[in-house]
Amino acid sequence: MCLNVGCIPSKALLHVAKTITEADEISHHGVTFSKPTIDINKIRSWKESIIAKLTGGLVVLSKQRKVNVVYGVAKFNSPNSITVETSDGSKTITFDNAIIAAGSSVARIPGFPYDDPRLIDSTGALQLQDIPERMLIIGGGIIGLEMGTVYDALGSKISVVELADSLIPGADRDLVRPLHKRIAKRYEAIYLKTRVTKIEARTEGLHITFEGDNAPQPQLYDRVLLAVGRRPNGYEINAEAAGVAVNERGFIPVDKQQRSNVPHIYAIGDIVGDPMLAHKATHEGKVAAEVIAGHKASLDALTIPSLAYTDPEISWMGLTETQAKAQGITYEKAAFPWAASGRALSMGREEGFTKLLYDPQTKRILGAGIVGSNAGELIAETVLALEMGADMGDIGLTIHPHPTLSETVGFAAEIAEGSITDLYMPRKKPGRI
Repeated sequence: MCLNVGCIPSKALLHVAKTITEADEISHHGVTFSKPTIDINKIRSWKESIIAKLTGGLVVLSKQRKVNVVYGVAKFNSPNSITVETSDGSKTITFDNAIIAAGSSVARIPGFPYDDPRLIDSTGALQLQDIPERMLIIGGGIIGLEMGTVYDALGSKISVVELADSLIPGADRDLVRPLHKRIAKRYEAIYLKTRVTKIEARTEGLHITFEGDNAPQPQLYDRVLLAVGRRPNGYEINAEAAGVAVNERGFIPVDKQQRSNVPHIYAIGDIVGDPMLAHKATHEGKVAAEVIAGHKASLDALTIPSLAYTDPEISWMGLTETQAKAQGITYEKAAFPWAASGRALSMGREEGFTKLLYDPQTKRILGAGIVGSNAGELIAETVLALEMGADMGDIGLTIHPHPTLSETVGFAAEIAEGSITDLYMPRKKPGRI
C-alpha cells in the first residue's frame, strides 16, 4: 500500500507542492518567479515512474533471493494452504509457515454516493485526475492534510471538516498549532467539531450538508476526498478457515514474535494493529522471518515514530504530553523555538519548535515532538536517544553541526540542563552555568 498507493507517491506529489510553495514564498525575500505552468499529465507520469522503479527493484530482489511471486487475490482454505485467484485461474499453495501482510483498506462512511467519481479516497487523490476548483477533505488527520497540501499548492481551494476539536487528533495540540495557523491562511475553511451528514450528487458538483458546532450552510464542491482512516483486512482473507483469530475490529492479535493464535501463522503490518505505519510493518516482517528461521527475535521497540508530511511537517515519538497527562506520568518539558534558529530564519520558516520530554529525576528522555521543515528527518535522533537511554546531558553535550535544524534538538536539551546560551533563560540552580 505504501509503495503503490500511499507514502511513496504522496511524497513525490508533496515534493512538487513544496517546490511550488517555496517558489511563491521566496518573493517575500526579493526573488520573484512567474506563475508556474502545471502539466498534470507529466507530474502524474513522473510519480508513476518512481513507483515503477521501486516495484521493479523489488522484483529483482525477489529473483535474487529465489522468492516465487504469485499475483492474485489469496484466501485461506486450511491451516496449511491458500487459494489464489490469478488471471490464469485458481492456484493452491501449501505452506509450513505463513506471514499475513494483507494490510488495510480505506474506511467508509455509510450512505455516501461512492459510485460518483467525484467522491474519492486517498488512492483516487493520488491518481491526480484533475485539479478541482473547490475541494472538501472529510477528515483532518495525516492522510487528508497531506493531500490537502498537494492540491492547495496546485491551485485548489481547500476546505477541511474534522469531527474532533483539533486537526491530527493523535498529536499534541502545541505541535499542530503552527500547521493550523499556516493552513488557515491558505485554505478556504477549516471546520472542527463538525461532520458531513449528507452528500448529494448534482450535475454542477457534490452538494454537502454539515452538522456540528461550526457547521456552515450546505456547500457545493467539485471533488470530495474521504480521509477518515483505514480499517484492517482481517475479514477479507477467510482467516477462519485457517483457525486464525480475528477480533471485532478486523485486527489479528499477535505476540511479540508476530505469531497469531495458530503457531505457524504470523501476521504483520496494519492488520495486527495501530499504528498503521510502513516502518512498523517492515520491522515486524523482519521479526517474523527471523523467528521462522529459528532465531530468538521479538519486537521490543521502545517507540515507533509518527509523522505528518504536511507543511510544516509534524513528528513525534515516545511519550506525548497528552498521554502523560492522561496517565498521570510526571515529566518536564524543554522546548526550543525555531525563531531563535539561524538555519530556520535563513529558510524563512521560523514557525516551528523542538520539544523534549524528560524524567524530572533522571533527566532521561521520555518523548519528543518537532514541528517545522524536515521534522520527519529530525525525529530520528530522538528515537535513537530513547532507545539508547540517553539523558539531557548526553544530547546537549553532543556537538551538532551549525547552522542546522538538527541542532535545535541539542538546544532543547541544553534548556533542560540550564546551559543554553542561544536563549536567555534563568538558571535552574544557583551557580550552575
